[in-house]
Amino acid sequence: MSKTILTVDDSRTMRNMLRLALAPSFEVVQAVDGEHGLEVLEDCAPDAIITDINMPRLDGFGFIEAVRRDEARRTIPILVLTTESDAEKKHRARAAGATGWIVKPFDSVKLVEAVRRVTD
Repeated sequence: MSKTILTVDDSRTMRNMLRLALAPSFEVVQAVDGEHGLEVLEDCAPDAIITDINMPRLDGFGFIEAVRRDEARRTIPILVLTTESDAEKKHRARAAGATGWIVKPFDSVKLVEAVRRVTD
């Protein structure tokens, strides 16, 4: 049975790129922002989450914090995929509970490898 990855990104283009990169190896479930991501989590138990930081309604930091507050989802690996490379934002994401950080644009092979590492 393949593992399920939830991707949370407000960019349709980025969601499509993530699906193309991940779908050969994983089942991919997608959300359009942090609020939608929390809604999707009500019906889905992903093996890992990939989230953007800069999104409307609920940004990636708030999304990560909400996931970490939920006892049932506290241990799901969360990778941040963003254009941000600022050390302070990386620290803030780690403090919120992010497992790792990947800067856009991403290399598909490296992304799949990173997801495999955190889900094995």
